[in-house]
Amino acid sequence: MERDCEVKSSKFKRICVFCGSSQGKKTSYQEAATELGKVLVSRNIDLVYGGGSIGLMGLVSQAVHDGGRHVMGLILEYFLCVQLTGVTVGEVKAVSGMHQRKAEMARHSDAFIALPGGYGTLEELLEVITWAQLGIHDKPVGLLNVDGYYNSLLSFIDKAVEEGFISPNARYIIVSAPTAKELVKKLEEYEARHERVASKLSWEMEQLGYSHNYDISR
Repeated sequence: MERDCEVKSSKFKRICVFCGSSQGKKTSYQEAATELGKVLVSRNIDLVYGGGSIGLMGLVSQAVHDGGRHVMGLILEYFLCVQLTGVTVGEVKAVSGMHQRKAEMARHSDAFIALPGGYGTLEELLEVITWAQLGIHDKPVGLLNVDGYYNSLLSFIDKAVEEGFISPNARYIIVSAPTAKELVKKLEEYEARHERVASKLSWEMEQLGYSHNYDISR
């Protein structure tokens, strides 16, 4: 029997991963981060992330780098100066502020995935969800819901839909799955349902203070 050894390429060239700078208490979180990196490699997808080699971000970036795919870390200049991030792998780009960092991460990525994490992960995740709701981008946003880590967040969002604070269409912005392989598959099948309600140019100019426009809708 002839074996098919060819690596199947994804529709995505690069995926941005949000995750914690801690590893978490469960080994399942750490295993999921490494597995996500391996899935990205198996689908010929490069990684964009917040830089650093500590916590889950270190595990996913190392797995992608070890698999031979390109890793781009967007990291604050301050973190580099005080050596809070550990030794990074792949390409490292220093940015001056959080708004620039998130805009650059979005601009270089075709989709977003959130691993388990804390305040920083949630802040990055909710911002790209809001960008999608406003029509600033059409890129899919996924939750790697390891051991039900994001169940409470998903329940809150469902409650917000029920109470009329989030539209049913906006609920479909978030894609979730318990495994990396299933999640990437769902992201590839994602179709945006929102209506554009914001100007990319005016919104980004106001929020980021740039004299030029970063088009994150590509």
